[in-house]
Amino acid sequence: WWTNFDGVWSKVPRDAFAGAGAGNQVMLVVPSLDLIIVRNGSNLFDSSKGEGFWAGIERFLFNPVMDAVAGPPYPPSDMIKKIAWAPADEIIRKASGSDNWPITWADDDNQYTAYGDGWGFEPKTKEKLSLGIAKITGLPPNFKGVNIRTKTGERLGQGAKGAKASGMLMLDGVLYMLVRNTGNSQLAWSTDHGKSWMWSGWKFETSFGAPTFLNFGRNYAGATDQFVYIYSDDSDSAYEPVDRFVMARAAKNEIRNRGSYKFFKGLDEQGGPVWTKNIRQRGAVFVNPDNCYRSQVSYNRGLKRYLWCQVLPASRHLQGTRFQGGFGIYDAPQPWGPWTTVYYTQDWDVGPGETSSFPTKWISGDGKTCYLLFSGDDCFSVRKAELTVTD
Repeated sequence: WWTNFDGVWSKVPRDAFAGAGAGNQVMLVVPSLDLIIVRNGSNLFDSSKGEGFWAGIERFLFNPVMDAVAGPPYPPSDMIKKIAWAPADEIIRKASGSDNWPITWADDDNQYTAYGDGWGFEPKTKEKLSLGIAKITGLPPNFKGVNIRTKTGERLGQGAKGAKASGMLMLDGVLYMLVRNTGNSQLAWSTDHGKSWMWSGWKFETSFGAPTFLNFGRNYAGATDQFVYIYSDDSDSAYEPVDRFVMARAAKNEIRNRGSYKFFKGLDEQGGPVWTKNIRQRGAVFVNPDNCYRSQVSYNRGLKRYLWCQVLPASRHLQGTRFQGGFGIYDAPQPWGPWTTVYYTQDWDVGPGETSSFPTKWISGDGKTCYLLFSGDDCFSVRKAELTVTD
């Protein structure tokens, strides 16, 4: 028997194990996919090329099966046909040793973000923070980041032991932050651009383990209705991939009131959203079995499309998706869908990070040029993207 704990079979999940016997018999078991494969037959490897038994099994059995079962969960987008990424050596990386980076476009035309398990931008903090706040000025490639020190906003604690930001939103001059790892998640807000913070007396204690806001334009300009939307993996934890994402919304002027939130239940016969105040009646807004993890959502005003960036949790790297892995980008005409696939890969040419987004300030007027912000290489990483769209 062999296990894939070290990712030696690159396309196969790490929880997989396989056995082989006489006559080229092989069995593969992948618990995370509820998958068992049994194969009997002749040799699949080419000994003249120096291949061994497992090389043939991986190339002709494991890889094709994984390609078939692990593709994108939704059909291709009718609007966005292609994303062309800037070369890897043109990626801008700052704030090394810090990750997370939810971001929002504020009323002062700057962007505000938060980092986790790190020291932020130069000059770095002396103490490693679980949650730190920063301001971003300018446009790529010449943007700058500066840490905002705040006793009421900063938190300590490594990994799941420390509170961390998972969503940022500027609305009517107030900076809001969704914070995970607080059993389950909590809302905080600042009326002075991140210098001081107040925290809600309530929490999402059912689901919403890693919630994030839907971001529109500067100070929430361009919002298509009077609501604020929140998305999350349907889990109490930010560290366990699950089968689906869920969604909630509240009126813009009631965001601090837990009783104002309603939860997406599903679609009616006309395709419209159905909402419920009972969180236990929540339904799925997006389904991808065992692959719903951390994400960010932003509105591309030029294309009139909602763009949802979702990291895939699997990675061959011992330090996770910051250094190797895949992600998907999905679009929809409404906050609740219907979702289609813009881009999907299980193995990007660089580490996609544990979360990513398209900051709305960095989306061109026609919507065709964007910059992806991601935590790859454990940095504030920025990569240019050119979108090919239908006429």
